[in-house]
Parts: sequence; C-alpha cells; structure tokens
Amino acid sequence: MRMFSPMIVGLLAVAGSVVDAPHAAPSGAFEPIASVVMHPRCINCHQDQSPRQGDAGTVHLPLVVRGKDGHGAPTQPCQTCHQTTNTADGFVPGVEDWHLAPLSMLWEGRSKEQICEQMKDPARNGGRRTGEQVIEHMKTDPLVLWAWVPGRRTIPPLSHEKFVEALETWVKAGMPCR
Repeated sequence: MRMFSPMIVGLLAVAGSVVDAPHAAPSGAFEPIASVVMHPRCINCHQDQSPRQGDAGTVHLPLVVRGKDGHGAPTQPCQTCHQTTNTADGFVPGVEDWHLAPLSMLWEGRSKEQICEQMKDPARNGGRRTGEQVIEHMKTDPLVLWAWVPGRRTIPPLSHEKFVEALETWVKAGMPCR
C-alpha cells in the first residue's frame, strides 16, 4: 500500500486542479445538445432543397422544394398544408410561419462537431453573435419549440428545459465542440 500512496496523492492533486478550474469545459459539453439538434425533429428542416419527414428522414411527400426564402415554391408554399398549429389528427405539423431553416443553417450530412462550429458562427447561425443569443433562439423560436409538441411524432431525447440547461452549460464552458 505504501508504494501506491505517492501515486494516489499525485492523482488526487491533479483531479483537484481540474475540478477547481473556473469554467472548465465539461467533457462532451456539446453531446446532449447534439442529441437534440441531430434528432429528426430538428435535422428534417435543416436541409438543402427539400425537407424530410419522419424519424427515417424520408423525402417530404408531396415533393416540395425550398424556394427562394425557405417557404416553398411560389405555387406551393409551406403554408398550403402547414397551418399555425398541428392538425387535430396530428398528421400535418404546424406552427406560425412554418419554413425550412436558412441554407446558411444547413445541418444535413454534417458531423456534430461541424454543427457545433456552425452554431457558434454568426454567418451560419442566423446572425447570433453570442452564446446567449443562441440560447434565446432555442428558448423562444416557435419552430424550435414545436419539436417538443410535434403531434404524432417522436420528441427529442431531452426535455426542452434540460436542452436549455445543456446550452447554458455549453455556453458557460466557452462553447467547446469536443
């Protein structure tokens, strides 16, 4: 036991310094956030030319396209089917101003590290310059909030409250992506 005592003391000293570090980035601080933003409720609308549907991410039926502003083609805008609330039967989702995320916020085919970097970049996150602005978007945007009341669809793996807590932890840690 004596021969291990110096090693144990050394390990405890190192462990204590890591714990005491102010705003030390928790290992994997982005992991819980990635579990939400890469979930079908989010990724299905962070697409290139056509939204996806369902947990398998199948191409939207009927086939629709992004259009110039993410609101669909002039002859078939998203609001043709998507109203301000989910339909009573839960089949057609709805929220005020239903649309695809801007192309600058495309997440399709990206790794969680790439999405993390994108969420920090104002040129690719809707002009949000601070972590607090990213949190505010995730807390209040009707399309984001819809993910937790999606009708007959699965919801993200974290509650909205836990998602916001994870975002706050990530921002306080300096928005690490690894």
